[in-house]
Amino acid sequence: MFSLCSCSSDGSSDMMVVQETDMTPVDSNDNTDDTSNNGSYVYQGDFVSAAHETKGTAAINSSKTILSFTNFKTDNGPILDVYLATDTNATNYVDLGVLKGLDGDYDYDLPTNIDFTTYKYVIIWCVDYSVNFGYAVLE
Repeated sequence: MFSLCSCSSDGSSDMMVVQETDMTPVDSNDNTDDTSNNGSYVYQGDFVSAAHETKGTAAINSSKTILSFTNFKTDNGPILDVYLATDTNATNYVDLGVLKGLDGDYDYDLPTNIDFTTYKYVIIWCVDYSVNFGYAVLE
């Protein structure tokens, strides 16, 4: 399940939940391994520290179904989620769920129909304090 959020300047927000059944299935005849670090990424960016030291690489595979973190590292926090956002303030974002780990390589499933030219920021977001720990710009 994925959540889409649009927050306005008055602090109100609209939330839409997208069930996994809305996702396009992966072609089982496709023998390529887009989740491996073999250079078959359509978007990629290095993490930059914001409120906490964060480093590593974020990349989206060629079929736009997986977001991969490589050599990722950040600090611990109360609740850390992974957002695809329109800016570093997470004004509009897609919540990909809880951060899977603080140090290592991780993969996240992506919902279909994301415009990665608009949602080009991968943010490690502290939910409790509304703080950007670190981010990568997908290019």
